[in-house]
Amino acid sequence: RINEALEAYKKAAEQDVNYADPHNNMGILYSNMGRMTEAMKEYEKALRLRSEFPEAYNNLGTANQVQGTIEESVAAYRESLRIKPNYAEARSNLLFALNYDVNISPEDLMLEYKAWDKLYGKTETPYEPHTNVPDPNRKLRVGYVSPDFRTHSVSYYIEPIISAHNRDEYDVYAYAQVPNPDKVTARFKNMVQGWRNTCGINDEQLAEMVRRDEIDILVDLTGHTGRNRLPTFALKPAPVQVTYLGYPNTTGLSRIDYRLSDHEADPEGETAWHSEELIRLPHGFLCYQPSMDAPKVNLPPVLNRGYITFGSFNSQSKVHKDVIKLWAQVMLAVPKSRMLIKNRPMADAGIRDRVWNEFEKHGIDRIRVDLMGQIAATTNHLSTYNGIDIALDTFPYNGTTTTCESLWMGVPVITLRGSTHASRVGVSLMTRIGLSDLIGQNPEDYVRVAQELCNDRQRMLNLRWSLRQRMLESDLCNKNLITADIETAYRSMWQRWCAAQQSSST
Repeated sequence: RINEALEAYKKAAEQDVNYADPHNNMGILYSNMGRMTEAMKEYEKALRLRSEFPEAYNNLGTANQVQGTIEESVAAYRESLRIKPNYAEARSNLLFALNYDVNISPEDLMLEYKAWDKLYGKTETPYEPHTNVPDPNRKLRVGYVSPDFRTHSVSYYIEPIISAHNRDEYDVYAYAQVPNPDKVTARFKNMVQGWRNTCGINDEQLAEMVRRDEIDILVDLTGHTGRNRLPTFALKPAPVQVTYLGYPNTTGLSRIDYRLSDHEADPEGETAWHSEELIRLPHGFLCYQPSMDAPKVNLPPVLNRGYITFGSFNSQSKVHKDVIKLWAQVMLAVPKSRMLIKNRPMADAGIRDRVWNEFEKHGIDRIRVDLMGQIAATTNHLSTYNGIDIALDTFPYNGTTTTCESLWMGVPVITLRGSTHASRVGVSLMTRIGLSDLIGQNPEDYVRVAQELCNDRQRMLNLRWSLRQRMLESDLCNKNLITADIETAYRSMWQRWCAAQQSSST
């Protein structure tokens, strides 16, 4: 039916050549089809016809972000907000895009989050008092709010936590913004005490649902990513509110009390850049559930090919020009090496050309860079890791699932320590599995670490065969340990709230 809709919009555009809306709508359809170059052209046509078109600027921002042109993405979102300052979706999109921006300072970024809170945080509006029984030791109800209770990277990390929750101490509720449920959704449904479909209900209705369910601790798993319900949290429907996992930064929302992280991703001294109180989990904030259907690990391909193959399967939004520049430096330091980049936008010829041109700017012939589109089936996708020797992480927005999948397939990952949570997730992951020597402390060190590993074929072989077992024996895959840490944090949060109720009543 997409093709029918495209034809209808084309006819509408032909009938009135000054009508901007059909071009914006065609751009949305092309974006959904992964045809980003065509989508960009339609958004730009719409803006030529109507220069003050905030929705088209917002869509143009997203199209740029998806293909890794971050400066253009940020500029488009800012134009959208110049025209329509209260455009909540564009403001959340801007905040998300700034996680990829290598130039923004923590101070300026925090100002953007404070602006969001001022507009949407309802800080001037009092909320209803909570009627939850303030018993510090009673069984608690925890509610998780997410659009990703489905086949999605977030589900790989929250499913083990929900499955391992101590049901003697916690009843678990899921508030699911999932319009197209799948088999993963069905698993979540079977594992919680309360399943709530939140599609089609507004923020006030969702807040009322949470209050009726008498949730003690409400946990956001989305942050400023798509289909978030942060405006519900602004209504403070639960006594204790937490953000965790799905977003690599503060929410900026003053009515979210805590953010779960760890000492590597958010070391001491980062408090000023969060509106929430940081709770650092002692054994890491991530718990990875590897695919037990994963294909077997093969020998490093360098042993047959005679040259190193680097790889990155991160989303293209993370593969911006600064990342390509550093990867090119790695390839120049490792003669005859090749690079494989795989993600959905690589199916678009225009995006492939832009990426090749960036490599060529830095002395790497396009013949050394293979670009591959998305592979749907998980096992086929994981098999592709057997074609690379070493994975190169992105910055300032590190990989998470791609890093874990790479390690699970025996492929070591070189990561770069940064100055934000998003740029230190790789540090957290590599520390968890005892490979902190694969962390570059700066760009020059990143190149050195990659070069040294390339020169140590025996270590590459040892890592290939040992990484799976290393992961299984690490804290990263210990769901009972990580869940116990989270429950300890929840209990402490709850006890603090109970103590506050007692002091306010005396």
